Amino acid sequence: MNYSEEWDECYRKRTHLSIWPWSDLVTLVMRHKPNKKGFKVLELGCGAGANIPLFEKLGVDYYAIDGSVTIIKQLHQRYPQFKDNIIAGDFTNDIPNQQFDLIIDRAALTHNNQNSIIECLDKCHNQLVDSGKFIGVDWFSTKYSEYRKGDEAEDIWTKTNYKEGNFSNVGRVHFSDKVHLLDLFKDFQMLNMMHKTLSEELPENGIEFASWNFIAKKI
Repeated sequence: MNYSEEWDECYRKRTHLSIWPWSDLVTLVMRHKPNKKGFKVLELGCGAGANIPLFEKLGVDYYAIDGSVTIIKQLHQRYPQFKDNIIAGDFTNDIPNQQFDLIIDRAALTHNNQNSIIECLDKCHNQLVDSGKFIGVDWFSTKYSEYRKGDEAEDIWTKTNYKEGNFSNVGRVHFSDKVHLLDLFKDFQMLNMMHKTLSEELPENGIEFASWNFIAKKI
């Protein structure tokens, strides 16, 4: 069973196969990781495993869940040492029944609607240790030019049916402004929020990328 048919199709077609750790995530993990050896990490939507080498190097107890059976099978071959910890599943409904020091998400949970995100964050809050942290990277901003495109899905923050661009054929895409993001994390203490924007000057296609990086602590 594939929990995300759109993303499983992307991986079968060998698109969105990022394999190098995301620099923003590396920076935030190194800055906010627990000050102890062998801490436990959960990655939501690990995709093609871009961030696994970072945690392998750190020697942590790494877990991950992704909605694509196709990509999980590939990761089991590439990282047999994590085979029992990397699973295919719907992380908005079911995450590993463990207590984690750190939960990370690089633009994965943002491919769900508001209710699913809220449900997932509630489960993340329960599965984090006291004062455990949630690191979010590249949660799409309403200032991203793509927010003005696509069709509205279940709520005003979620768009779908993109026919071209980075979001074509990936299903739902969720966008946030500052107030909405803080509301999603109302049960956490938001320690830091960074809003980043990039404008593509050539070719002149009007694309403006905007997203949030943030650190939220369980309270």
